[in-house]
Amino acid sequence: MANTNGGILEVGQLRQRENFVPLPYRCVSFQPYEGPMTAEAIERYLMSREVYRRTDIVVLHGPSRDYAVAAVQRLGSDSLFTMAEKVEILGLPADCILIEDPDTDPANRSALALTAIKHGVTPKQTAIVVGTFDHVNIIHRPNPLRLRVVEVVPPHPPKLLHMVEQVLGYADLPPIILEPVTIDLRDLAATVSPEAYLVPCRSGGLQELGAPVYFLDERPTQRANWTLLGCERSLQFHRHYYGDEPPRVEMCPRKLTAPDDRLTLLKCCLLEYDIERDGTRMIVPWGTDLPMLERALRELTGDGGDG
Repeated sequence: MANTNGGILEVGQLRQRENFVPLPYRCVSFQPYEGPMTAEAIERYLMSREVYRRTDIVVLHGPSRDYAVAAVQRLGSDSLFTMAEKVEILGLPADCILIEDPDTDPANRSALALTAIKHGVTPKQTAIVVGTFDHVNIIHRPNPLRLRVVEVVPPHPPKLLHMVEQVLGYADLPPIILEPVTIDLRDLAATVSPEAYLVPCRSGGLQELGAPVYFLDERPTQRANWTLLGCERSLQFHRHYYGDEPPRVEMCPRKLTAPDDRLTLLKCCLLEYDIERDGTRMIVPWGTDLPMLERALRELTGDGGDG
C-alpha cells in the first residue's frame, strides 16, 4: 500500500508497480535540483541530504524543465528531519511527464489516472500532476481499471454514473476509468407506435413520446390501450393493478446489456437490499446508496489501494 500515513515507506519494488499513488500526498516533496539527471547522481544526492520525517517521494525539477521522481526510505527517527536509508529511482526525465491541471484532485487516484491517460502518459511512465490548489502528486505507471457503467436516460446526467463518481472521490479504491453507456428510453419508445405509453414514473424527458403518456406509479384509474415501457418489476405492478399483461418494451439495463469480459456496473429493479455479482458484472438495486456502491466497487475490482 502507498498509504504510509507517517510510516516508513519500503522501497526496492516500487519501480515496477503499476498505479502507484502515494497518499496522503503531503508525503510528496517538489524540489529544485541542478545536478545531473542520472539515477546514480540522484541517488547520491538524496542519500547525502536529510529529508523531512513525512517525505516518501521526491520530485526533482531541473532548470531545463526536466523532472525525475525518487522514493526514499527514511531512517526511523522522531526528529523533524532524518536521513534517507535507501533510495529507489521511479522515473528519469525521459519517462516523467509534468501535467498542470487545476481541476485534478491530487488525493483522488482515479482523477490522477484519468488526467494521466488524457495526456498520453503510458503504463511505462510517471505522471507528475500539479493539481487543485497547486498541490502535487504522482501516479507511477498508470494502468487504471476500466469500468463500464450502464444506465438509462433521461434524466440527465445518469444518476448511477454521478453516484459512482462521488464514491471515487472519497473511497480508498484503485484507479478506475469510467466508461458510461446510456440506454435512451426515448429511443426504446420509438421502436413501437402504440396508442399510448405507460412508463414507470415521471422523469424529465418522457412526457413527450408522440402518444399520450401515463405513469405507472400514479396508478391510472382507467386502463388504457397502452404499451408498457418498463422492466419485470413494472410488469408485476401492472398485473397487480390491472390483472393483465400489456405489450411491453424492455428497459432493464441487465436485460439489454450482454455479458462479456468487461467490468460492468448496472442497476436492476428486482434487487432491493443487496448487490449481486454475475461474472464481470455487478448489479445494484435501482435505489442503491453510496455505501452499497462502494461495496460493489470493492468486490468488482478486488478491493485494494493503489494496486
